[in-house]
Amino acid sequence: MRATYSATPADVEPKWFVVDAEGMVLGRLASEVAKVLRGKHKPIFTPHIDTGDHVIVINASKVRVTGRKAEQKTYFKHTGYMGHDRKIPFASMLAKHPEQVIEKAVFGMLPKNGLARNSIRRKLRVYAGAEHPHVAQQPTPLSISKNEAK
Repeated sequence: MRATYSATPADVEPKWFVVDAEGMVLGRLASEVAKVLRGKHKPIFTPHIDTGDHVIVINASKVRVTGRKAEQKTYFKHTGYMGHDRKIPFASMLAKHPEQVIEKAVFGMLPKNGLARNSIRRKLRVYAGAEHPHVAQQPTPLSISKNEAK
């Protein structure tokens, strides 16, 4: 009988993927990107080893949300002083910092541990426009279906 396979860092060969976020639903895009960052799409997935791939997200400013989230969704942060909580609406966050919208959505889909924080810091690149400086890595397009919500 075989023992359970456990990948080692030497077994991992990270690849580069590029995702065009134009017209895609934010949550569905974030869950697929989180799955690739974590390495769950590979047969050698091991929970305690970073088996994920690099992901480049372009056209982050053209992502969309369903329902009334465009008016109702807010981002919360606290300055550390009493009563100094800041609530930023989704529309203004998308206009000023579209990269952070994708990053926060992907971070919410990852487990809250050091491995996930390292993977989002080192392996996720988000750009508001269609251009990115990672052409030398020869990223392959990641096929994510654009689910049309009604």
